Amino acid sequence: MSKLPGWLGRVGAELTQLGERLGERRAEADADDVPGNGTVRDSVPAPPDYAPSVAAKPEPAAAIPWGMRVAAEAAWRLLVLAGMLWVLMKIISAVQLVVMAFVGALLVTALLQPTVARLKKWGLPRGVATAVTAVSGFVIMGLIGWFVVWQVVDNIDVLSQRVTDGIEELKRWLLNSPFHVTEQQISDLAKSLSDAIGTNTEEITSAGIQGVTVVVELLTGLLLAVFATLFLLYDGKRIWQWSLKLAPAAARPGLAGAGPRAWRTLTAYVRGTLIVALIDAVFIGLGLYFLDVPLAVPLAVFIFLGAFIPLVGAVISGALAVVVSLVTQDVFTALMVLIVVLAVQQIEGHILQPFILGRAVRVHPLAVVLAVATGGLVAGIGGAVVAVPLVAVTNTVVGFLRAYSLEQATRGGPGPHGATAHDIAPTPAPTPAPTATPTPPQKPTPGPDAAGSDAPPTEPGNGKE
Repeated sequence: MSKLPGWLGRVGAELTQLGERLGERRAEADADDVPGNGTVRDSVPAPPDYAPSVAAKPEPAAAIPWGMRVAAEAAWRLLVLAGMLWVLMKIISAVQLVVMAFVGALLVTALLQPTVARLKKWGLPRGVATAVTAVSGFVIMGLIGWFVVWQVVDNIDVLSQRVTDGIEELKRWLLNSPFHVTEQQISDLAKSLSDAIGTNTEEITSAGIQGVTVVVELLTGLLLAVFATLFLLYDGKRIWQWSLKLAPAAARPGLAGAGPRAWRTLTAYVRGTLIVALIDAVFIGLGLYFLDVPLAVPLAVFIFLGAFIPLVGAVISGALAVVVSLVTQDVFTALMVLIVVLAVQQIEGHILQPFILGRAVRVHPLAVVLAVATGGLVAGIGGAVVAVPLVAVTNTVVGFLRAYSLEQATRGGPGPHGATAHDIAPTPAPTPAPTATPTPPQKPTPGPDAAGSDAPPTEPGNGKE
C-alpha cells in the first residue's frame, strides 16, 4: 500500500508530459495553416508538363461588360425614383383637396405679390399692403363671378327659346334631307331618350348628390386657398427660409439660388397667361357680341378661364362658342364665329405668347401636351391647369441646378460619391512622362538641420550652395 502514491504520481507526471507534447504539436499544426510563414504548405507544386494551361478567372464585376454595368446601376436608380414618385402620388391623391388648394394659393400669390411689393415700396406696412391687395383681388374676382351669373340668368330664357327653335329647325332639316328621315323615326328617338332618362333616374339622382359633394369640396378648397394666399402674401419669405432648413446642408446653397428663379418663372407665367387670356376673352367676346350671339359675356368668361389650360382649353372654349352660335343662329353665323376664334388664337399663339411670356417660361409644345394630358388624368381640370406652370418651374430649377453643379465642379468642389461603377471603369492608358534633362547633383546645404529636416529641398539652379 505504501507504493501506491508513488505509482499514481508517476502516472500523473507522464499524463502531464503527454498533454504538453500534444499542445506543442497542435501549435505547430496551427502555425503551418497560417499563410506567408515560409512553411511547406505555402508552396504550391507546379503542375506537370502534360497538364493543360488554365487562365485565371477574372473578378465577377470585371467579367460583365461595361455598358451592362452602367445600365444596371441606372436601372436600379430609376426604380428607386419610380417608387418614390409612386408613393408621392399616392400621398397627393389622399390629400388632393389640400394640395390643389395650396397650389391654387401659390398661383394667386404669384399674381398678387408684385402689388404687395409695390405698395410696401410706397411706404405702406406689410400687413396693410397685404390686406389691401387681398381684399381688392378677391372683390374683383367676386364681382366678375357675380356678373357672369347675372348674365346667364338674364339670358337663360332667350337661350332656351333659341335652343328650342334650333331643335325644331334641325327636325325640319332632317325631314327634308336626302337621308329620308321620317316623322315616326324622330318621335321614336325622342321617346327612347325620354325612356332612358326615366330608367336612369336613380343614377341621375346619385350623380346629383355627388355633385353636391363636389360643390362642398370646392367651397372647402376655396376657403383653404384664401387662407393660404393671405399667409403667403404676408409671410412668404420667412416660410421659404423655414422650408430651406428642411433640406440637407449641402443642398441649401443650390436650392437658395433656384427658389427665387422658380418664383420669377411662376410669376411671369401667371401674369403672362392672365394678359393673354384677357385679350382672348375681350376680342372673341366682341366678335360674339357683334354677331348677335346670346350669352356673349358668359362665353367670353369661359374663354378667359379656358385660356389657363394651354391648347386644350382654347379648343374647348372656342368649340363651345361655335356650337352655341350654330344652335341659336345659323350656319353662317357659326362659320363667322369659327373664323374669329381661329384668328384670335393664331395671333395669341404666334405673337402674344412669345412676346408677353418670353423665354422665361418657354416650354416645348410636346411637353405642354403631355403635361396637360397627365395632369388631367391625375387630378382632372385642376391638374390640367397646374401642369404647365409646374413643368415651367421644374425646367427652370433643373437648368439652374445643372449650371450650379458645373460651376461648383470647375471651382474644385467635391465630386460625386457613393456606390458607382467608377472604381472598375476602364481608364485610358497613362501617357508617358516627358524625358527630363538630368541635372548635376547639388551640394547639400551645411547646417544643423541638413539631416532629417522637413524643410523643402533647395531647387537646382537657384544660385544657392
